[in-house]
Parts: sequence; C-alpha cells; structure tokens
Amino acid sequence: MTDSSAPLPEPADMREQYVTGGLSEAELPAEPMDQFALWFKEAARDGDAVPEPNAMVVSTADETGRPSSRTVLLKGFDDRGFVFFTNYGSRKARELTANPYVSLLFPWHAMARQVIVSGTAERVAREETVAYFRTRPHGSQLGAWASAQSSVLTSRAELDRAYADLASRYPEGEQVPAPPHWGGFRVTPLTVEFWQGRTDRLHDRLRYVRTEDGESGGPGGSGGSWRVERLSP
Repeated sequence: MTDSSAPLPEPADMREQYVTGGLSEAELPAEPMDQFALWFKEAARDGDAVPEPNAMVVSTADETGRPSSRTVLLKGFDDRGFVFFTNYGSRKARELTANPYVSLLFPWHAMARQVIVSGTAERVAREETVAYFRTRPHGSQLGAWASAQSSVLTSRAELDRAYADLASRYPEGEQVPAPPHWGGFRVTPLTVEFWQGRTDRLHDRLRYVRTEDGESGGPGGSGGSWRVERLSP
C-alpha cells in the first residue's frame, strides 16, 4: 500500500553521477548495426540490471506533426533495420502510414546508455509476419485477434469476452491464423546515436549518419555509407 503521508520526492534533487567508461570514435565499427549488436548483447547479458533490453520507446507523428510515444518490444534487427509487430489499426500504425518517419529509443539506464534511432518505417512482407506469429505463445496469438488496438472499450469485460470466445474457437494446441490486420514494421535507420553517460554530465554522444553518396567518412577513415559525428552533451 502506498504511504500517502510520505513526503513527495523532489525531481530537481534527483541526480545520478555516471561513472562508467567512455565511448570513442576509435572503438566504433564502420556500421551502426554492428555497434548496436555489441551493446545489445551486453545489455542482454546484464539481465538483472536491464530486465527487457529489447524494450524501446517508439515515437511517431501524425500528418499534422502531433507526436505520440509508447513502449514496444523489438523483435528483430539486421543490416536492414529494426523490426517490431503491431495491429495495423493501432494509432502508431495509422500514423506511420500517414507519416513514415519514426524514432526509436532504447533506454538502458542501468548501464548509463541510450541508443536513439531515427529513420523511416515500412511494413514487412506478409510471410515474415506469419513466420513470426507462429513463434508467439498461444495466448498472445489470441490476444492479437481479441484486441482492436487503440480503439475505445466500453469496459474490461468487453475485451475479456472477446478473448474467451477466441479461446473456445482455438483451444490450446490448435493453430491460430495470423490476423490480416496485424503485422510487422521495419525501421530503416537514417541516424543511430550511441549515448554513453559520463561524469559531470559530459556524456559521450556518437551518431552515425547515413550518407547519400557513399562518401568516405566512416570510423578510422574507411569508406562506406555512414559517417560518424560527435555531438556536444
């Protein structure tokens, strides 16, 4: 039970001094996805400190520029980008259809790290959606059908009834078809920033920026489709 008599914490007094190591240009591989894979592996290995390293904040905007954000689970990444799945009728999916620009934020606070991605999103191929859907737990498969994500419910009971109806139609062990209104988005990055906390708020911020002409400028002077720039904290 919450102690209502306890004094209200003062946000301005909350400070954390980051004493982790730094991040230098010399450490970075030529491709941002290689650096992401390295940090993701470290975050996943430290499971107690970062309980869900694949949790990311997905920020979208509608056609008028009004933003919205929510936490979504990353379900795959490779050289092509970052993949997550959702109901195509949800707010984020509708906004991505109207405006494909998107931002992803991986908040690995326990490691004093963040990864910030900006890019564009497009739907994955249907066969990729179906293949992933088959790997989901049975209950999650039913949930994808039961929830008209982002729509207004009259009550919790309405959602529970929809789920119960589906559970009776598709009992455990019976294959659930992938909903036609549900699927994946792949975010193709245009920039990827790696943020490493440092003491006295003098953080390291190294950002990969995709180049249009394949100009030279990767770490160590190597050529490629990315250049790296250091941002002031």
